[in-house]
Amino acid sequence: QVQLLESGGGLVQVGGSLRLSCVASGRSIYSYAMGWFRQAPGKPREFVAAMLGNPGDTYYLDSVKGRFAISWDTAKNTVYLQMNSLKQEDTAVYYCVAAWTKIHHTLVQEPPRWDYWGLGTQVTVSS
Repeated sequence: QVQLLESGGGLVQVGGSLRLSCVASGRSIYSYAMGWFRQAPGKPREFVAAMLGNPGDTYYLDSVKGRFAISWDTAKNTVYLQMNSLKQEDTAVYYCVAAWTKIHHTLVQEPPRWDYWGLGTQVTVSS
């Protein structure tokens, strides 16, 4: 069993930055892929970013490209999401995800493809 614990969320003003962290425990972190999803109130869960392998290719939601960056430190069993130039529409609960099975890059946005989920951390961007 794997536990994913997110941290780093909070309240930030438009244009600000936050760095989310996700620590994995309970099993070797040598998972195939790590990523982030988010869910805003009243909206479906949405893919944000993923890294397939480490080192590996990265993939992003179009609206966060150039503003968000995913990174993965296997020595620390930790994956990060650096979020810059935050907008109000980035307000959501952010979830860390991990997969131990191979995911084709065209399918990373599908929640069932991911094996483990964290409990989430709230990010609120205010004007």
